[in-house]
Amino acid sequence: MNEKVKELVSMDDWKVLLEKGTPTLLLKHSTTCPISAEAYNQFMAYVEGQNSDNNVEFALVKVIEMRPISNQIAEDLQLKHESPQCVYMKNQEVAWSATHWNVTEEAIKENVN
Repeated sequence: MNEKVKELVSMDDWKVLLEKGTPTLLLKHSTTCPISAEAYNQFMAYVEGQNSDNNVEFALVKVIEMRPISNQIAEDLQLKHESPQCVYMKNQEVAWSATHWNVTEEAIKENVN
């Protein structure tokens, strides 16, 4: 995984990220799903194209391995759980989200930049 992306592996990781309120692009990723694998590739293509002076953080949660965190994200953001799901948060709220085949590098660019 790219060093720009923080993998959420504890509930504290999620809480700290949410409470910071920093603009964040988050991918909820299933490691067993081919659609999610493509969404991951699209997400990573976007991340790799960003320079460090953009003020967006990047995070990933593996929904099967970290189900409680994934569920908490859905609850905190009042989003229906889906996977793959890409969420752009600003000020602790959802500014944009997309699921399945709608998670593309182009869609992310249009909604995050």
